Amino acid sequence: MPKAPPRPAARKADAALQSLLTVHEATLSNGLRVRLLPNAQTPVVSLYTFFQVGSRNERPGITGISHLFEHMMFNGAKKYGPKQFDRTLESNGGRSNAYTSNDMTVYYDDFSSDALETVLDLESDRMRSLRISDDSLASEREVVKEERRVRVDNEITGMLDEELGTLIYKAHPYRWPVIGWMADIENISRTDCEEYFRTYYAPNNAVLYIAGDIDPKKTLALVRRYYGDIPKGPKPATVLDAEPVQKGERRAQVRHPAQSPSLMLGYRGPRASEEETLVLDVIQYAMNKGEGSRLVKSLIYEQQAAVSVMFDWGWRIDPGTIVFYLELKPDSDPQKAEAALYAELERVAREGLTERELQKAKNNLRADQLRELATNTGRAHALGHYETLLGSWQELLMLPSRYAAISNEQVKTVAAKFFAPERRSVVTLLPEPSAA
Repeated sequence: MPKAPPRPAARKADAALQSLLTVHEATLSNGLRVRLLPNAQTPVVSLYTFFQVGSRNERPGITGISHLFEHMMFNGAKKYGPKQFDRTLESNGGRSNAYTSNDMTVYYDDFSSDALETVLDLESDRMRSLRISDDSLASEREVVKEERRVRVDNEITGMLDEELGTLIYKAHPYRWPVIGWMADIENISRTDCEEYFRTYYAPNNAVLYIAGDIDPKKTLALVRRYYGDIPKGPKPATVLDAEPVQKGERRAQVRHPAQSPSLMLGYRGPRASEEETLVLDVIQYAMNKGEGSRLVKSLIYEQQAAVSVMFDWGWRIDPGTIVFYLELKPDSDPQKAEAALYAELERVAREGLTERELQKAKNNLRADQLRELATNTGRAHALGHYETLLGSWQELLMLPSRYAAISNEQVKTVAAKFFAPERRSVVTLLPEPSAA
């Protein structure tokens, strides 16, 4: 008989997390969601702006525009011109950065609390009236093309990851890399950027997190003053998950100059909102966190089938990817390394985890969560991340009880489902002599 699906874990707010977090919420008339997290321990503030747009929202012809636009956002706006954003922020003792993923683009600033109004002025200026010119587009396009050459075209893990994405996904936008295809990067026009900005960088597609030494009432008044008149944008198009069911193993080879072969394997996983996601978190921590974890101990130390092993499982809005990466010795047989990995995955599907492994994984998940919430920047990032993926930051409060309720039966059920041979995709790097 088929195994029953994982039962829903208990959904109870964690008292320790509730005591750590005080969140004041508001939504402006233009749709901008505001979350304020006061913490007066030190006179510093972290400000995060989450835009609900990533490579998932792109289409063929303009893949990579989300990441390219991340670069464009530092090229000046109506009030603060080219290079003035960083100069003004740094002159006030602050620093900034950003990142783009499959599902979101995030901008963040860390600064002293007396610079709050200046930073709100800076950030609202570029949300309202970003400078998009042919010159700035041409400049940032070249920067991104070089980044792609370094991180993908001439980097082994980048090449394998890109190839794996095209195996796992046939219809979903997750099939292309966040950085985009080179031809598409070259093809993106100023008109594409302007349309993208109006749609995805509108206040109704963003959430603002401000954590640190702030007065919530005064801060909200400042946010209304600087952001309140930014007009709404059109509602972004819904992303359709039209990915067909995978009915068999998929394989590819990459030939590239290298000292040794390597393997990257992937399985399509669940959505971030699904219960199985938490079970996979536990499996990942048990099998690959620390020198004493199951995969490290078995594949590296006992069987010496690999020199390193990585198990990556990241949450996504739509079904994400479970990825294993094995670096091998120069004279290794990739098939033997594959077999060793599959044996461990079959074992966890058959036997589950030991009680010690299960509890250790839960303890490590809990510790990592608390460590992230120990700083202003960690709190703002964590809560914004959960809100963007799950629809509410309060889902964070339920995680400890949900992880604690996960049983070994759930581990076996989820492992058997997602590590099934017909669900896997495999990319093998076969070294070839350098052209030199």
